[in-house]
Amino acid sequence: RRRFRSASSCRGRAVAAMAPQRAAAAILSAAALLLLPLASAGLSGYFGTKSRYEEVNPHLLKDPLSLGPAAASRLPASCAPLQLRALLRHGTRYPTAGQIRRLGQLHARLVRRPTAAACPAAAHLAAWQMWYEESLDGRLAPQGRLDMEHLARRLAARFPALFAARRRLVLASSSKHRCRQSGAAFRRGLGPSLSLGSDEAEVEVNDSLMRFFDHCAKFVALVEENDVAMCQVDAFKEGPEMRRVLEKVASALCLPVEELNADLVQVAFLTCSYELAIKNVTSPWCSLFSEEDAKVLEYLNDLKQYWKRGYGYDINSRSSCILFQDIFQHLDKAVEESKSSKPISSPLIVQVGHAETLQPLLALMGFFKDDEPLRANNYLRQEHRKFRSGRIVPYAANLVFVLYHCDQVKTSEEEYQVQILLNEKLMPFHHSNETISTYADLKDYYKDILENCHFKEECALPKFNVTAVDEL
Repeated sequence: RRRFRSASSCRGRAVAAMAPQRAAAAILSAAALLLLPLASAGLSGYFGTKSRYEEVNPHLLKDPLSLGPAAASRLPASCAPLQLRALLRHGTRYPTAGQIRRLGQLHARLVRRPTAAACPAAAHLAAWQMWYEESLDGRLAPQGRLDMEHLARRLAARFPALFAARRRLVLASSSKHRCRQSGAAFRRGLGPSLSLGSDEAEVEVNDSLMRFFDHCAKFVALVEENDVAMCQVDAFKEGPEMRRVLEKVASALCLPVEELNADLVQVAFLTCSYELAIKNVTSPWCSLFSEEDAKVLEYLNDLKQYWKRGYGYDINSRSSCILFQDIFQHLDKAVEESKSSKPISSPLIVQVGHAETLQPLLALMGFFKDDEPLRANNYLRQEHRKFRSGRIVPYAANLVFVLYHCDQVKTSEEEYQVQILLNEKLMPFHHSNETISTYADLKDYYKDILENCHFKEECALPKFNVTAVDEL
């Protein structure tokens, strides 16, 4: 069901703005239509949210337990970690049932079509075995379990005092099967030494925090179920950059261009990404795309992430304030317990969610924000954008808050300090551009969100009958 349909869609305006470029961009040279050599290496940096974790940490390709070149925390020797709060995206997964269905439709067209020597790409793909079944539907792949086990072992190596024997681990996940399995795999990676408190086999399900977006009525109505909200994505699908890729793929497959659309081309491209992430092989589907094509398809993915989960609409990030505040409530409690010389009740809190869990939270905190919004008609200007979802939330992405207690400090405020790591790399704070902050300064910087962002009020539907465009 779709709500808040509006005639004032930006699609027409964006497409009209791109019209003068369309004719020139659609002229393809004969050389561009030739079958490209098999290569996923040149494409792997552009798979967006379907990227391998190794794309952001290439050293893991050689050694999955390596802490990498930036292993040192750069903290004074007098600081000891008190609490670690880790938000993880699930590990490598299979395609969803919808993606598998579309891939099956595209593959069936190639199998039915007589393919001679004139169409080697189509013949090659027709001979490819369609091994995906709809029952796989987004489930965790074996590689995804390894992603989580290895991440657990690296975090334990990075923070050995927190992951020491008999420390309590609070482990939670979203209700999705891939997240629950990722949580269990993370737990296995730590071995038998840690205590989960009660039943060690259980991973607590907490959708109110890990899938906050499902519980935010305003987000669901105005973004998730609103055709108009994705008008920039729709406009880019019809724009000159995507048209060039579409015509090129149609030509390589000897299909009428009318039989393809942006969604089918994207499914072919993502099949290249799935085969690499799940099987570590170069799929024949990769042969349809050049690096330039991959950049266009990455931008299509990023546009969707930007407008649906990032800075496109305020409600995307504001809906995550319930999670942001929960993080600081636990940090507050650890500080209070430390000041009272009590043992820290929750030294380790690990929660497994989705790219859709992490991306809005990072936007709420102001990370990866470009000066200019991502739009359908500014693809070239966004070549060096900060908002690249494959760099931010690949499979097994992780955002880690670490609270430290520091001795031998000059002021009481310096006694408690914080670091944030994204994908195991230290993040500079906005208020200081340093990779460590006093806890007091961090709370002061985010004071407005901590005190004034109330999930119930933020997510309430507008009382008046307004269009989605007016409200957003």
